[in-house]
Amino acid sequence: MSGRFSRTIYCGNLPADIRESEVEDIFYKYGRILDIELKIPPRPPCYCFVEFETSRDAEDAIRGRDGYNFDGCRLRVELAHGGRGPSSSDRRSGGDGYGGGGGRGGGGGGGGRVIVRGLPSSASWQDLKDHMRKAGDVCFAEVSRDGDGTFGLVDYTNSDDMKYAIRKLDDTEFRNPWARSYIRVKMHSTSTAPSVM
Repeated sequence: MSGRFSRTIYCGNLPADIRESEVEDIFYKYGRILDIELKIPPRPPCYCFVEFETSRDAEDAIRGRDGYNFDGCRLRVELAHGGRGPSSSDRRSGGDGYGGGGGRGGGGGGGGRVIVRGLPSSASWQDLKDHMRKAGDVCFAEVSRDGDGTFGLVDYTNSDDMKYAIRKLDDTEFRNPWARSYIRVKMHSTSTAPSVM
């Protein structure tokens, strides 16, 4: 079962008029594609899931296309299940590399990312996604650790859901079968970087 997850990538920040054939054009050179699931929410950006024949093909696609400029949109490409894509730590250390998804200021459209602090060490990306889904449509979740403990990154498909998550889920009890804790939910710093109008 986990084999399929390691072969499936998430591609975010796609233009609103994207077609499945164009997604195939972006990724076909990395390996045989088994399935493309294109998601077109009421407001952009669009996103999709692409399943490759092998996990190596998926890793190559992440390396080759994360940050790629397609039709003026900077793509975000990572493992679909929120696990350890080869570029996830590279992106964090690279500072501005993460986050063409928008979700700030003017439009109210676009996606938005929150950072969740105070998670128990046993928290999985599935637990986090289930909890954060109470506030809206979650398209990506990942759990990591740093000097301050276990934290999560959660992407919403639109910024209204992200803002609602900050209001509704900050200082709420997070629980899974092994632990419970009170979490802090804040806008992720890349979402608040100065935007070019």
